[in-house]
Amino acid sequence: MFTYSNSRIMVNTIKLKKAISYIVDLVAEGTPQEVMKNDDSLTGRFLSGKHTVSTDYSKNKKTNREITLHGANLHNLKNLSVSFPVGLMTCVTGVSGSGKSSLVSQTLFPGLANKLRENCLLDNLCSSIEGEHYIKRVIEITQAPLSRNSRSIPATYVSILKKIRNLFANTEEAQQRNYSEGHFSFNTTKGRCPECKGQGEKKVEMHFLSDITIPCSNCGAQRFKTEILEVKYKDKSIADVLNMDVDTASEFFKEETSISSTLNILREVGLGYIKLGQSTPTLSGGEAQRLKLARELSKTGGQSTLYILDEPTTGLHFYDIEHLISLLQRLTAAGSTVIIIEHNLDVIRAADWVIDLGPDGGNAGGEILFQGPPEKLPHAPDSITGQYL
Repeated sequence: MFTYSNSRIMVNTIKLKKAISYIVDLVAEGTPQEVMKNDDSLTGRFLSGKHTVSTDYSKNKKTNREITLHGANLHNLKNLSVSFPVGLMTCVTGVSGSGKSSLVSQTLFPGLANKLRENCLLDNLCSSIEGEHYIKRVIEITQAPLSRNSRSIPATYVSILKKIRNLFANTEEAQQRNYSEGHFSFNTTKGRCPECKGQGEKKVEMHFLSDITIPCSNCGAQRFKTEILEVKYKDKSIADVLNMDVDTASEFFKEETSISSTLNILREVGLGYIKLGQSTPTLSGGEAQRLKLARELSKTGGQSTLYILDEPTTGLHFYDIEHLISLLQRLTAAGSTVIIIEHNLDVIRAADWVIDLGPDGGNAGGEILFQGPPEKLPHAPDSITGQYL
């Protein structure tokens, strides 16, 4: 309840000033972690934004298994020897130009790729690599477009379109008409609309202007022949299914475990709104990256995989970053190894291990300033990243 007493206002103002002064003193001493530890509601949560991702620093322990580079000297790297823990999420940090991409994307990735192909040539990237036997494959996941082909769709990318076509081919109506799985593809002459060739649209060339596209008048932008659309599965045609978003399709195929399990992963990574038949070139960089990660999560036997990501949070909203961190943690929980080049403090805090390069960019960089769990990085004396963390 508000009071208009001048004395009470003065007392409350004094208390507020003392509280602010206390917090300022804590921050000045560089101990904001202690504030979080004393408040159970804040422990292990990110400071930025309303969306929070919990972290368990008790798991941030380096394993005995590691991949080690010796003599990395590309660009400004100063003959580095550095180890990456296997089975954990490692963040490689540092100011721009400190040598992060030179170390990870241009030395570790091609070096491991050569070793796994039993090609011992390291192209003078480093003197040697140890511990490659802990992994079976290495994958670099970027925000690059999945495909420039408009026929590429998410259902194909995550390998469920073939299963969906099989469901339609096994319906009574399809068997009576001798329709095979190929009849339910807009990429074959058996099923696609003859006018638009399965594109669902036509290009109209304009003089002095850019070409325009219009919906196909023959199939109504549904891509398939009329007789193919007459075959229904649960009262839906193949075009109806491809026009479903992931959330709707997950409910529609809930009895088909092999399909619904993949769709549920897409929902968990925050892609429940995209359509199964949406052209993949229309996806944003962040959506494309999450789709790639979802495909990896849907695979079995990927425990011995090393995933490399170069600044995956670029262009992502805080909410999308939360989903990304959750995905990466799931990969490591399944036994994979994740190495990320990153500036985002939320991602760095969520990591199990941090390798900080610096102290500056260009010739003043290329040195290792810190290796260890993220909660110890603020105590590294020369680390600019640690100061902000």
